[in-house]
Amino acid sequence: MAKSSLNIDEVQSLCAEPDPSTKDYISHHTMLLIKDPRKTLDFYSRILGMRMLYEAHVPALSCSTFYMGFAKAEDIPKDKAKKLEWWSMLSGCIEFRYKYGTDTDKSFKGYHNGQSDPRGFGHIAVRVPNIDDAVKRFELLGVEFAEKPKQGPAYIKDPDGYWIEICSGGNAVKILSEYGSQLS
Repeated sequence: MAKSSLNIDEVQSLCAEPDPSTKDYISHHTMLLIKDPRKTLDFYSRILGMRMLYEAHVPALSCSTFYMGFAKAEDIPKDKAKKLEWWSMLSGCIEFRYKYGTDTDKSFKGYHNGQSDPRGFGHIAVRVPNIDDAVKRFELLGVEFAEKPKQGPAYIKDPDGYWIEICSGGNAVKILSEYGSQLS
């Protein structure tokens, strides 16, 4: 097994104190390219419980973008202008970008999911109250698993093959400790 060339002290020294000018920065969204919005939108809403937060169709660029995340229906403004303002202030969204024609092009094999060489993107994560209950639900719904949980998280696959970690916040420290992680 390879050993890390970094130690905890070095990691801490590499992280600068944030500049005061960045105090209002947030992580707004992560973008995933998708082949078929019909499958993706169904999966993320019906299987994971996300809602459509905002969408934009841009024929001049031959694409549509769909922003999804966890929100209460009553919190999503109905008025388009208010909805855009509300959405622009959110954090933790996922943008699904659909390039027109990928769903009907028989020769299009899909996008790289980061799980085969060359590796890169790993996964997104969704925290659930109880992993076992979530796993049972996913099994009933026929969701494909990349890894079933042994003593930690489960990993499921979305319609494009992207991995989604299903984790529970309560057991993170226990799991990391069992793997011999040095917590800082």
